[in-house]
Amino acid sequence: MVWKLDRLGRDLRHLVNIVHDLTERGIGLKVLTGQGAAIDTTTASGKLVFGIFAALAEFERELISERTIAGLASARARGRKGGRPDKMTPAKIRLAMASMGKPETRVGDLCKELGITRQTLYRHVSSTGELRPDGEKILNSK
Repeated sequence: MVWKLDRLGRDLRHLVNIVHDLTERGIGLKVLTGQGAAIDTTTASGKLVFGIFAALAEFERELISERTIAGLASARARGRKGGRPDKMTPAKIRLAMASMGKPETRVGDLCKELGITRQTLYRHVSSTGELRPDGEKILNSK
């Protein structure tokens, strides 16, 4: 038993999952007041109302997914690339290649100077100063 339906779940999908879990354990749900007071999963009409809510939640989830995919495709068609901007620039890669080739280079100091992490540095440039595939992508794309 729950006082109001909005007290049980964060959103409709969460609510559907909670009621599904309760039903599997043999527990019915009854809403006492507010919107959704007609829901009583121990009765046939309550199950019907809740089934309609579940179908609407699934429909809404699918619409959001389709819109997101369409929006990303539209952005790509306009030449926009999503995601976080690259930390490494062609100038930073050239500096890292020159520095990593020298034995006196301290990797931690180089990373601080470039404003990157060790992982980012080694993903783009090897410890001997050779260009790695991620570094090649940046040098060829700009």
